[in-house]
Amino acid sequence: MRSRSPLLILLSMLNSKSTMASAAEEQCHGYTPMPSVSSFLGATLSYSTAERICCNNKRYAECSGYLDAPEVDLFGRLDPVGETVFYDSVCGIPLFVAPRGRSFEEFRDESLGHGWPSFRPEELVSENVVIHDDGRMESRCLTHLGHNLPEGGEDRYCVDLVCVAGSPLPANDERAGILLTLAGESAIVEGDEFDPSAYTSSAPMNSGKGDDSGGVVIVVIGAFVSVAIVAAVAVAYLVAWRKGKGERGKGKAGGHCKTDDEMEEIRIE
Repeated sequence: MRSRSPLLILLSMLNSKSTMASAAEEQCHGYTPMPSVSSFLGATLSYSTAERICCNNKRYAECSGYLDAPEVDLFGRLDPVGETVFYDSVCGIPLFVAPRGRSFEEFRDESLGHGWPSFRPEELVSENVVIHDDGRMESRCLTHLGHNLPEGGEDRYCVDLVCVAGSPLPANDERAGILLTLAGESAIVEGDEFDPSAYTSSAPMNSGKGDDSGGVVIVVIGAFVSVAIVAAVAVAYLVAWRKGKGERGKGKAGGHCKTDDEMEEIRIE
């Protein structure tokens, strides 16, 4: 049998490591959401939507208002007097604990007002979530979550319900392999060891990531500008701001709603 040269062996090893790295960077590490997502809290969620939005997408979102659809009715199923832990739909790590630092009604009204579950920094399990510079959010398991859309100088996480509808994984679930992959990396909080009552998020109130489109900056140009001109500019600005606010309420930044058929076309392209 012909022996292989040291150079060929080295190249083979490098190629193997490169292939493994590529697989590790694949969304959801190549896995799909857990089957129980479709019956989260007794609701009926679309599994195909979860698979496409969470694991085959970095831009689009579930439809606005999906959390309040009759078959979903998220806030009719949550405990109104306690906190709920929201877990990654693929690998089961905790991602959010809500409501925290505000009332259930405030959590509900903000989420329904925007059309998606809306979380705040105090509610983020910060070790388990990555916020990219453009505001896109994903879990440490590379599950797409949504976008950070700051308001009033504070981060606000606009998240797809289908991607945070998981539960802690049993040890014999094949998806637990993701956690083994992450074991050698920096600290990660696993689902079966998470105690929300003892947990405090380290997320900053303003990460500086994402578009603070809700902020209003008023610049005084000069002391001698007439009252009439100032009033006209203020009215024009207010109209434009309110129009933009309405448009933002229709979808996330870069997170337009797509049907399953449209998502299939995007995945194939």
